[in-house]
Amino acid sequence: MTLGSLLTDVLGPEPPVGVVAYDGTRIGPADPPVTIVIRRPDALRRIVQSPGELGFVRAYVAGDLEIEGDIFSLFRLRDLLSTVKLTPAQTLQAARILGLRALRPLAPPPEEARLVGRRYTPARSRAALAHHYDLPDEFFALFLDPTMAYTTAIFESEEDSLEQAQSNKFDLICRKLALEPDMRLLDIGCGWGGMLLHAAKHYGVSAVGVSLSLRQVEWTRKRVAEEGLSGRIDIRHVDYREVDDGPYQAVSAIGSFEHIGLHDGQFFRKVQALLAPRGRFLNHAISQPPGRNAPAARRGFMQRYVFPDSEIHEVGHVVSAMQAAGLEVRHVESLREHYSLTLRRWVRNLEDHWEAAVALVGAGRARVWRLYMAGFAVNFDRDDSSHHQVLAVRPEPAGRSGMPLRPTWTS
Repeated sequence: MTLGSLLTDVLGPEPPVGVVAYDGTRIGPADPPVTIVIRRPDALRRIVQSPGELGFVRAYVAGDLEIEGDIFSLFRLRDLLSTVKLTPAQTLQAARILGLRALRPLAPPPEEARLVGRRYTPARSRAALAHHYDLPDEFFALFLDPTMAYTTAIFESEEDSLEQAQSNKFDLICRKLALEPDMRLLDIGCGWGGMLLHAAKHYGVSAVGVSLSLRQVEWTRKRVAEEGLSGRIDIRHVDYREVDDGPYQAVSAIGSFEHIGLHDGQFFRKVQALLAPRGRFLNHAISQPPGRNAPAARRGFMQRYVFPDSEIHEVGHVVSAMQAAGLEVRHVESLREHYSLTLRRWVRNLEDHWEAAVALVGAGRARVWRLYMAGFAVNFDRDDSSHHQVLAVRPEPAGRSGMPLRPTWTS
């Protein structure tokens, strides 16, 4: 069996994608939306040795295969390709084509995370965050907007610029938290400080941001100083569990809960303890459809290459955990479509600056980011992933919440 006949046997006589292989094999449509280019035999070795998603990802990250064309089309077609798995007979044929070298294990690409130690400890949390975030700030600036916001934006229309949509997001959060001058705001997992700067400039708060990423902390401190807000914004390189100077009138977690996880409700109990009575908390996080087990994919692409130790939970579980911790949930809003729009802007920006990205972080790391952002965009389109803002309050002992009878942040 030749490589061409093997690929036809696996993908069918009319695959929905183009495939070009190192031996000159070409199958698929004449003008496919996306083409998989198998550059080296090692691509097949990885797929044989790690069947399914992981082998394909390793081959792409290592540069053994390339994805040319509209990468979103690859994910849109995955239903048609979902049954593509090598049978024992096909695996044997692939081994014959590759020869004895197919049996020699290939080391995973260096971009694959290998964390050690017990989950949820501060040391391991720092290591997990470092895998994702400890890249040059200039790399993130290639695809993010000038606010350096790295969570979904909120679009009033699809014509909004990414910067305007991110400003919309920060302003909505400020209004949901009912921020006023001289209130104390804590932003957990503050990233590059976009929320803190917006809240300090436009709402006059006294803000504290905490992050486990030293790179982000150093960059944000510099940015705060340049904006003349050092007296109003304090950036700390600490774990959220180390914050002990409450009470705060407002707490936000914008894209950080995915890294923290439920962990028996520890996070929400800490937030509740830091909040003043009538203080509000907003959790802005990716969620998933019901019936899925958050830790189930720990051996998959996202855990090994993108967000090690991350957890994505169904929003109902999140609401229940928040209320079990003494926080009263008052409003839930889905932003699913907004995240798809955001990710598509990021992917386009990354592809437009591809050579600069490779120069900053290497080809393998740039490939990881292209693959994960495009895949997540399609997940949001299909409702395989979602995103919710959950607003809660810490009521007074007598039950008074200080919340308005109707939402005031929608006007």
